[in-house]
Formats: sequence, structure tokens, C-alpha cells
Amino acid sequence: MQRWDLLELDAPDGTRDPIVLHSDDGARAVLIVLRPGQSLGDHQVKENAWVTVLDGSVQVEAGGETVEGRPGTLVRFNPDERHALRSDGGARVLLLLAPWPGEGHYRGGDRV
Repeated sequence: MQRWDLLELDAPDGTRDPIVLHSDDGARAVLIVLRPGQSLGDHQVKENAWVTVLDGSVQVEAGGETVEGRPGTLVRFNPDERHALRSDGGARVLLLLAPWPGEGHYRGGDRV
């Protein structure tokens, strides 16, 4: 068993300090702390992506729609679906990517 206190882990530089909690061939779990005003700009990933808001609030944009995420909110994106997150007041989110790495994800010199 592995255990993390996701509300206590420190990421002093916010989005520049993502914390990879676990990574294997099945999935990757990443804690992202958004400091007030920080964002994850418009992007896409090759994996299915689930984002759970743990603390604070985020604005989630995808497909021309914006929704407010608060603690307990879970959103899911398909592979290659463009999306963005931002937080005016700060937030903590758990990002799950699966399968890891997704088909077409560049990984250390090998293309999958």
C-alpha cells in the first residue's frame, strides 16, 4: 500500500512543481498545485485525463465551454481533447492519466 496526504504535500512553485505520485505502465497520478492566478494553458495529452479538484476552485475550459470546479468535482477529457485550467484563488488538483503513456506520447527518445 502507498499513501499520500494530498492536502499537505508542498509544491512551492505551483504549476512548475507538479508532484508525480505514482507512474507505471497502467497510469500516472500527479498532484498539481495552482497558486493564485496560475493556469495550465490550452493543451492536450495523449491519455485519458481525469482531474479531481481537492481544494480551492478552478475554471475548466474545453470545447468552448467553461465550468467551475470546486472540491469534489471530477472532470474527464478524452485523449487529444484540448482543455485548460486556471485558478484565481489557488487550488489543488489530482490528475490521473491512463493508460500511461498513451499511444503517440513521446517518451525519452522512443515514440510509442
